[in-house]
Amino acid sequence: MSLATGDEKESKPSTSSLPCHCFELSEILIATKNFDESLVIGKGGFGKVYKADMVIGSSVVTAAIKRLDSMSQQGATEFWTEAEMLSKFRQCNIVSLIGYCNHESEMILVYEYISNGTLDDHLHKLNTSLSWIQRLNICIGAGRGLHYLHTGTGMHSGIIHRDVKSSNILLDENWGAKISDFGLSKVCPTNQPSTHVNTHIKGTYGYIDPNYFQTGMLTRKSDVYAFGVVLLEVLCRTRVLDGRLYGEDRNLATWAQDSIKEGKSKHIIDFHIRGEISLKCLKEFVKIVEMCLHNLPKHRITMAEAVVSLERVLLLQEKFNKELQSAGITLFDRMVNLLPFSFNKENSVQDDSKLSSDSKDNTKSPEMKGDPAHFQSPSPSVTVFEFADLEKATRNFSPDLLLGEGGFGEVFLGWVEQNTLAPSKQGAGIAIAVKRLNKKSLDGHREWLTEVNLLGQLAHPNIIRLLGFCMDDDERLLVYEYMPNKSLDRFLFSDTAEGLSWGTRLLIMIGVVRGVTYLHSANLIFRGLKCFNILLDEDFNAKLGDFGLVKCGSVSGESHVSTRVMGTCGYAAPEYISTGHLTIKNDIYGLGVVLLESATGRKVIDFSRPDEDRSLVEWATKIQSKRRNVKKIMDPCLGYNYPLQGASKYVALAFRCLADKPKDRPSSEEVLQSLEHIYANYK
Repeated sequence: MSLATGDEKESKPSTSSLPCHCFELSEILIATKNFDESLVIGKGGFGKVYKADMVIGSSVVTAAIKRLDSMSQQGATEFWTEAEMLSKFRQCNIVSLIGYCNHESEMILVYEYISNGTLDDHLHKLNTSLSWIQRLNICIGAGRGLHYLHTGTGMHSGIIHRDVKSSNILLDENWGAKISDFGLSKVCPTNQPSTHVNTHIKGTYGYIDPNYFQTGMLTRKSDVYAFGVVLLEVLCRTRVLDGRLYGEDRNLATWAQDSIKEGKSKHIIDFHIRGEISLKCLKEFVKIVEMCLHNLPKHRITMAEAVVSLERVLLLQEKFNKELQSAGITLFDRMVNLLPFSFNKENSVQDDSKLSSDSKDNTKSPEMKGDPAHFQSPSPSVTVFEFADLEKATRNFSPDLLLGEGGFGEVFLGWVEQNTLAPSKQGAGIAIAVKRLNKKSLDGHREWLTEVNLLGQLAHPNIIRLLGFCMDDDERLLVYEYMPNKSLDRFLFSDTAEGLSWGTRLLIMIGVVRGVTYLHSANLIFRGLKCFNILLDEDFNAKLGDFGLVKCGSVSGESHVSTRVMGTCGYAAPEYISTGHLTIKNDIYGLGVVLLESATGRKVIDFSRPDEDRSLVEWATKIQSKRRNVKKIMDPCLGYNYPLQGASKYVALAFRCLADKPKDRPSSEEVLQSLEHIYANYK
């Protein structure tokens, strides 16, 4: 949200003073095809931005054309400020102005086209995978651009940008940063560091220097403050304003500063880069942030100092990475610091906080601070097992103890002592399930890491409990609590298995949806919903298993994670398959498939059936479209031992989950409420 108080009237500069190209309106109209909406690449307070090819002499240049909206609160002042200033700037970290057009009511600026959009886009909208090294380089580039404005423009006066934010940092094809949008910029003397400009307050909430807001005195240190906020955005990957996360009376800067003061700086790091940052680099980076955000402007560092400090952090990180490579340390060693137990790594970011325990209510979702890396979950400690002990516990992975097999590898039954988890004799102590990675699995190691990281922090009655893991040379194993009734598919699809009653099926699905709701409340997308991953304990309570495909996402149905499509045929939502865009509504689609499977007793894809009936969803959709009795869909094994009205509502709920448009699918909370209502009426 932008902020502007008061009016600032500035005289229009002479067009002869602008060295950039002056375009005729007709040239703009030809290039943009009369401002064709299909060419719009962005929109802001000034107006729309179009991508078009401009002819300049004998050259054709791809440009970004910003057209002033006649209804915009920004206007002539910002237009001429930007045109005059940008025409004089020549620096690789400042966006270049190609030209302008001023024709009657039309005010248009023509910039060089920057192909990768804004930093804001990649942090908060596109969920782009940006490494820590990439982020540091972006920060350094942006810092150099601001330093140039403050002191190196070649003018007698420097420039205060006054609207530094991630959406005004553009990224080129090589992820180089360029400062843009100079409509609010002000000129200030370069030879007087403490000089301020008395001006009406303008800027963007969350980035505005509190001292400037309170006093109206604008200095270069106001830009430094905003740059410090951008540094936090890059580190935390959370938006500057988020009432749900920080509370209505705080923003990213105040929330992060409080966390740093409490010694919880490791908790605010973006989950995706948490395993990449060395402890020393984190400490140095946090110091830079603190010096940028100091309450008193005179105690803040200059942009030159910020850039030098960031360059030092980059060198430290590169040195750290080289040391890891030379020592032969794997990706696991970088990510192991995400685990909730102590591991002897001296120079990587580790979570030294103790996981909280809440014995009263272990169904609560983890407390999130912008990402699942910040769980304060009530999960138990995770044990590091020796390979020899797991061999002994499973009788050297005896074939007669094989519980199942999947893409990851084989799962074996084993026994350990209840208190020590040391290997015990068969039938003594407690049973465990040991999943052993197939060494030929292409995705196994990555999925193993995901499970170790996430399941070590999750604690919920409907989530499988991870007891520990083992990493020994090329061996990767996971140790879970044993689920004696194995998985749901065993009871739905096996000819020899005893069928499940209607009431039991309802309770199983209620447990499944409770687990999914817990994950979604933590901004986690399960991506593995299928009957094979629904495990059942001795009382047929359902627990979600197999977290190798889990992705961090957003609870918003509009945002997505761009990712390689992974999942199981038949369960993956159609929009995910076609676009690779992953949202929590993909899980809801998978939930709809499982609801249908549990109601019909049919597999999602059954190659033993005729071609036209192989797909469960298509088969059931045809029956529903002909308005046939729900009995045509229900599992014959139930023998009509179910309430017709309840079954009808159950099937209708499944089809709501299977809606073509993600926005038309219910949330997991809605599904849970509907199932609980159906079960309450059944009892």
